[in-house]
Amino acid sequence: MNTLRHCPAHRAHRASSAHCTHRNPCARWGGFTLVEVLAVLVVAALLAAVVVPSYKANGRRAGRLDAVDALTRVQVAQEQFRSLHGLYSTDFQALRGTSAASPQGRYRISLALTGPEAYLATATAQGDQAADEGCTTLTLAVERGYPQEGPSSRCWQR
Repeated sequence: MNTLRHCPAHRAHRASSAHCTHRNPCARWGGFTLVEVLAVLVVAALLAAVVVPSYKANGRRAGRLDAVDALTRVQVAQEQFRSLHGLYSTDFQALRGTSAASPQGRYRISLALTGPEAYLATATAQGDQAADEGCTTLTLAVERGYPQEGPSSRCWQR
């Protein structure tokens, strides 16, 4: 039995093969309308508007670990230097394993002596990391070996 004979679209448009195909004799041409395509684009744009800022915020939060790592290295090196020399240093070359830039380069590190047995290490965000609201500068104030992390514990989450 020939299935093409039973297809109403085939009988009505026998001369045209637009409605019937070899695989599916009653198949119709299909596609998406402009309205459907625009609706999908609007939904995709809304999702992107919500997801992208959240993704960037998570990247900046993860970037803070670069500052925490750098300041922790400074603290360890300072205590080693103090145990050998009896005081703290502001010279990165004297402090092994430290530099004026964080390991990933997201922060600039600075050192200042704030007393005979105290120093302040500051990590200042660079580039995209500078958009990290509330945590653009992380500080580590150490006096006689006791650290005080700033500006808030939220910035130091590990």
